[in-house]
Amino acid sequence: MTQKPVLFHVPYKSQVTPVDPYQHVLLISAVSIHQWRVMRLVGSLQLVLLLAFTSTATGLNIPLEVEQPPTIINSSSGPIIALPFDKSITIQCEARGNPPPEYRWTKDGKEFIPPHVTTNRHHRVGTFVLHNKQVVEFRGKYRCYSSNKLGTAMTEEIELRVPNVPKFPKEVNSPLVVKEGDPIILECNPPEGVAPIKIYWMSIGLEHIEQDERVSVGADGNLYFAYALLKDSRQDYCCFASFTKIRIIVQKTAMAVIVKSLKPGNESADSGEATAEPPPVRMSGLLLPSGVQTEKVLLRGEHLKLECIPGGYPTPKVTWMKMGDKLPSRTTLNKHGKLLSISAVDESDAGKYMCKAQNSAGEAVHYFDVIVEEPPKWLSEPPQSQLTVIGTDVHIKCSVSGKPSPDITWRRNGRLFKDDPVNNRRVLDDTVVLHNAKTEDSAVYQCEASNSHGSVLANINIMVMNMAPLILTRDYQEYAVVLGGDILLNCSVFSSPPSKISWARDDTLETIDGIRFFPLNESLQIISADKKDSGIYQCVASNSEGKSDITAVLDVKDPTHIVYPPQDVQVISGTTAQLMCQAEYDKSLQSTFEVVWRKDGEEIPLLSEENSRYFADYGMLQIMSVNLSDQGAYTCVARTSLDGDNATALLTVLDVPDAPKIVEISELQSPRNISLDWIPGSDHNSSVIEFIVEYEESQWEPGRWRELQKVPGNQATAELALHGNLNYQFRVYAVNAVGPGPPSEPTERYKTPPAAPEKNPANIKIQGHSPNQMDISWEPLLPIEHNGPGLEYRVRYRKLGVGDEWKLHMVNRHSFVVRNTSTFVPYEIEIQSRNSHGWGPEPKIVTGYSGEDVPTAAPRDIAVEVINTTVLRVSWTPAPAATVRGHLGGHHVHWVRRRSLLNPNKILDERQSLSFPGKRTHAIVPGLEPFSEYRLTVNVFNKKGNGPNSDPVTFNTPEGAPAQVPILTASNAQIDSILLVWGPPREANGILTGYLLQHHLINETTLEVVDSQETHITGADTTQWKLHGLEGGSLYRFLLSACTAAGCGPPLTQESSTVALERAVGQKSSFSTQGWFIGTMCAVALLTLVVLMACFVRRNRGGKYAGTPPPTQRQEMFSMEKVKEKEDLHPDPESQGLNEDSFGDCSDSEEKPLKGSSVCSLNGAMGDGVSRDSMVDYADGGREFNEDGSFIGEYSDRRQGGSVSEPSGPRPVTA
Repeated sequence: MTQKPVLFHVPYKSQVTPVDPYQHVLLISAVSIHQWRVMRLVGSLQLVLLLAFTSTATGLNIPLEVEQPPTIINSSSGPIIALPFDKSITIQCEARGNPPPEYRWTKDGKEFIPPHVTTNRHHRVGTFVLHNKQVVEFRGKYRCYSSNKLGTAMTEEIELRVPNVPKFPKEVNSPLVVKEGDPIILECNPPEGVAPIKIYWMSIGLEHIEQDERVSVGADGNLYFAYALLKDSRQDYCCFASFTKIRIIVQKTAMAVIVKSLKPGNESADSGEATAEPPPVRMSGLLLPSGVQTEKVLLRGEHLKLECIPGGYPTPKVTWMKMGDKLPSRTTLNKHGKLLSISAVDESDAGKYMCKAQNSAGEAVHYFDVIVEEPPKWLSEPPQSQLTVIGTDVHIKCSVSGKPSPDITWRRNGRLFKDDPVNNRRVLDDTVVLHNAKTEDSAVYQCEASNSHGSVLANINIMVMNMAPLILTRDYQEYAVVLGGDILLNCSVFSSPPSKISWARDDTLETIDGIRFFPLNESLQIISADKKDSGIYQCVASNSEGKSDITAVLDVKDPTHIVYPPQDVQVISGTTAQLMCQAEYDKSLQSTFEVVWRKDGEEIPLLSEENSRYFADYGMLQIMSVNLSDQGAYTCVARTSLDGDNATALLTVLDVPDAPKIVEISELQSPRNISLDWIPGSDHNSSVIEFIVEYEESQWEPGRWRELQKVPGNQATAELALHGNLNYQFRVYAVNAVGPGPPSEPTERYKTPPAAPEKNPANIKIQGHSPNQMDISWEPLLPIEHNGPGLEYRVRYRKLGVGDEWKLHMVNRHSFVVRNTSTFVPYEIEIQSRNSHGWGPEPKIVTGYSGEDVPTAAPRDIAVEVINTTVLRVSWTPAPAATVRGHLGGHHVHWVRRRSLLNPNKILDERQSLSFPGKRTHAIVPGLEPFSEYRLTVNVFNKKGNGPNSDPVTFNTPEGAPAQVPILTASNAQIDSILLVWGPPREANGILTGYLLQHHLINETTLEVVDSQETHITGADTTQWKLHGLEGGSLYRFLLSACTAAGCGPPLTQESSTVALERAVGQKSSFSTQGWFIGTMCAVALLTLVVLMACFVRRNRGGKYAGTPPPTQRQEMFSMEKVKEKEDLHPDPESQGLNEDSFGDCSDSEEKPLKGSSVCSLNGAMGDGVSRDSMVDYADGGREFNEDGSFIGEYSDRRQGGSVSEPSGPRPVTA
C-alpha cells in the first residue's frame, strides 16, 4: 500500500482508543458493594479504552472480537428478603466474555443447580427465578461463577432471607398486682420479623395509652411506669407490633394491672377513687437498662440511640453527659430527656456516655461504652483490570480499610491463590506480583476483604498478550458537521503494544496544518469546520506487530438558523394563540429536519388526538382555547440530525380578574355608614380598572343583586352609606380590559337600624287634565329608601302670591288631585315623606298651574310685507295673556292660494300652514308662488288646542322670472343659417314678454368663444327662430331664455354646426329638384317630435332627461300640431335626408350627453346638435326638487349673467 503523507503522531502515553459500544465490552472490577456496569456514550462511537502497562489504569475495554475472560456486568446485591406478597424472587448474574461464558452456582458453599434459568436474545445468562410457593426451601447464601477457557469471574455472596410470618405466642397472663407508688413494667417481647418494626400500646378499644414523663414505651417495646397510680388499674393493656414493610400488625394478649391503694381499708382501686395522699417519695433506680454498664457497638454512619427509663416518685429527671468530652452538636433528646440520639456517628462519637436519673429521694446512673466500627471498603477505588505485553511485571494491589481490620483473600479464577516464588507469582498480603508475565498468567484474579461486618470483592482481569493493530472504526465511515461546528473523525484502535497513529488527506499532498486540526487520542478533531474541509481523510495505525488503516469521509453542511423567530404575544383567554417560527437549514438534511415547541423547557406533545389543543404546521404553533395554564415561555427548536437553533417568546394570557377575597365589613361613624375592605384577586395580566360593590337585601328583593358603588381599581376599600331597616349582604367583583370577573363570596348579613326617610319624592309634575282641577304626581321613594315602616307623603298647596293658608293632605300613593280650581292659576306645592321614625328633610317648594282651556282671542293687527315673489313677512299684535288660558304654545300661520293672476277665473284654494312656537310677534312665510293671490290668517294655541283665527288679510305676489324653457332643438342647418325650435316655459311666473336668444361662435380646436350676439324675440307665442348670417362649417352654441317684466329666466343651451360649402353644393345637385324628398323629410320630422314627447313622458319623474315636463302641462307647453304647421309654412328645399338610423340615437345609456332636451336628434345626418349640458350640471349644489322629483328651475344654467357652459368638444359635420 502506498505510504500517505503523515499529519501527526499520537503520543504513546495519552493513547486512548474509542470503541463501538455495541461490539465491545468494558472490563472492570466486579465490586461487591455496587456492581459496575457497561459504560456507554449514547449517540457517539467513542468508548474510551486506555492502554497502559501500570496498575493505575482506570479500566479496560476489549473488543469482543478479541478473546477475553468473563466480566461480571450485572448481579444481585444481598441480602435479598422474600416478602409474603412477592410473587417471585429473581437472583441475577450476567457476564460477558469471548468465548461466551458458562455459569455455575453454589449455595452455602456447595454446588447448586438453580431452577428457571433465564436467557436473553444474545446469550445465556446465569440469572434464575424462584417462585413464592417454594422460596422457603431456598434460604441460604449463593455465589455465581462465570467461566470460559480464559478464566472465571465470581460474585460476592448473595444471601436469601425468607422471614416467617410474625405472631405473638398464645399465652394466659395473670394480672400484675402492684402497690400504689411502685414502678410497673409491662413486657411486649415482639416476635422477630422484617424491620422496621413499630410498637404501640393501646386498649382493646384501640385507645392509645397516654405517655408522659411518668409513662413511656422503651426501645425494647416494653411499657414503663415510673410509679403506679390507682388510675393505672385496667384489664386491657395490649401491645401491638406493626411490620410496615410486610404490612402486618400483630396483637399480644391483653394484660391486666391491679394497683392496690396504700390507704388502709382500700386495698384495691375497685372503687374508682384515687387516694387523696400522694405515694411516698422513693428512688427505684433505672427500669431500663439494667446493670451498671452497657456496651453499644454500631457502624459508622448509623444512628446512635441511648435510653434510660427511671422509676420512683416523684418522676426522676434524666441528664446525659459524655465522659471527658462534650456531647456532640448533633445530639438530640426526646421522650422527656430519656432518649439520647446522635445521627450519622463517626469515630469521634465513640467513648463513654453516662445517664443520671435523680429525684428528691436519690439518684441512679448508667454507663454506655459506645464503639464505632465499619465494614471493609476500598481506600480509593477497586483494583483495575490490566492489559500488558509479554515479559512485563504485573502488580495488583487491594487497598481496603475497615474496623476491625479486614482479612484479605486472593483467588485466581475462583480458586485460592497462594504465594509461589518458584513460578515468579508472589502474594504479599494486599498485593499480588507477577514477575516476567507470560500468556498463561492471563486470568481473573479475585481480591476479597472481610471482617465481622461484611466483605468487598473485586474481579481483576489480567491479560498478557501481543497483537497487531485492530482498527475498530468502520472503513469509509461518513461524517457530517455543520459549518463552524466541531467534528471528531474516529480511528479507534486496539493493539498490544500500543499503536502509533497518523492522519493524512487522501485527495491532496499538501500538509494539513493550522490550529483547527489537532489529535485527540487516536481521533482527529477539527475545530470550526469550513466548507473546504469536506473530503477524504486517512488514519494509519502501526506497532511492532503490524499496521492497518481506514478512510473517513467528511461533509460540511449549512447550519440551521431561525430567520423569523416567534414574537411575544398577549392573547385573551378562550381565544386562539399563534406563534410563528421560520428556519433555514441544509436541504440535504430535510428528512431529519423538524420544528419542536417547548413550553417552560418541557416539550409540547403535538398529538393528532381530537381533544388536543395544540396544532403545529409549517412553523406555526396554534393553541386553541387558551387558558391561564398556557401562559409561559415558548421555545421554538428547529433542528436536524446535526444541529439546531432555538428562539423563545413569551405568551401572556389576559383574562378577567379573579374574585376578591376576604370581604370584611367595619362600621364608621354610625351603623349606616360602613367600610367594606377586600383583598384583590389576580388581575391576570390586565390591570383592574374598577371594583363594583353590589348589595342584596332580604326584605324587598331577596336574591337580587344590585350595583351600589364603583371604586377605582387601585384601591381595595369602599365607604358605603346604607339605608335603614334593611338586612344587607355585600359582594365585590373586579373589571379589567378583558371584562368583569366573578364576584366574591357574599359577606355575612348586616342589619341596619330603622330611621326617618332621608329624601323626599323627586320629579314632581303638576298638570291640569281638565280646566277646573290640578293633578299632582311624583316619583315615590324606592322600597329600600323607606328606612322604616309606615311610609306616607304629606301634600301641601296654596295659590301663589295671594297669601292663602296652606292646605294639607296625607296620602299613601304617589299622586293627588286638587279639584274645583280656577282655570290656569299658579300654585305653590310641597311634598314631604314620613315614616314611623320621623319626617324626611324640609321639602322644596314647587310652582305649578291648575288646568288649562283653549284660548279665547285671536292676534290683532295682522300685517303682510311681501319680500319677493315667494317669501313674505307677517306680523301681528299678540292676544291678551289672560285669553290664552294656559301655557302659550305658539302661533299658527295659515295661507290659501286662491288663484293665479295668469288665469284669474280659475279658483285654486291651495291651503298651507306653518307653526311658530313660543312667544313672538312676526314670522317669515316661504314657498309662495309668484303672480298669485293669497289670503292669510293667524291664531294662537296652547296644550288644550287652538284659539280663533284672526281677521283674514288678502295680498298678491309679484311677477317673477320664468322657468327654463323645457326644450331647444337646432335643425335645418344650412351654410349660413340654422332653425331653432323650442317650447314655452312650464312656469311663466308672470306675463311672457318674449325670449332672449344668444349665440356664440366656438373655436372647435380651443373650444373658446370667438364671437357672441344677442337677439330679443318679442313674441310671447314664438316657439321657433331661424338665425341667418352664420359662418359655414362652424360650431355654434345657442342659449335661449324666456322673459317677463320681472326679467329673463335661466337659459337652455344647445350646440350645432352649420354646413360646409363643399357639401352643400353636392346636396343641392342631388336633391334640390326632388319634391318627394321634401315631403318625406317633413314626415320624418313629425315622427321625431312624437318620439321626443314619448321620451319626456318616460323621464317625467326624476329621469335622466332633465327638463321633461309633467304630463299635466305637456299640452300647454308644446303643441305638436303647431310645430307641424310652422314647418309646413317654412319649407326648406335644402333639407337633408333622414335615414332609419336617425331614431337609433334615442338611448338609455348614461354616457350620452343631452341633445337639446332629449337624446333624439332631429337631424342626425346633418349636424351634431348635442347639448353640452349634462346631469352633472344639475347635480351640483343649488338645485331643488319638486314633490314629483323633477328639478325646480329645470334647464336653468348655473352660470347665469351672460356666461356659457363649456362645450365638450367639436363635432364633425357629415355632408
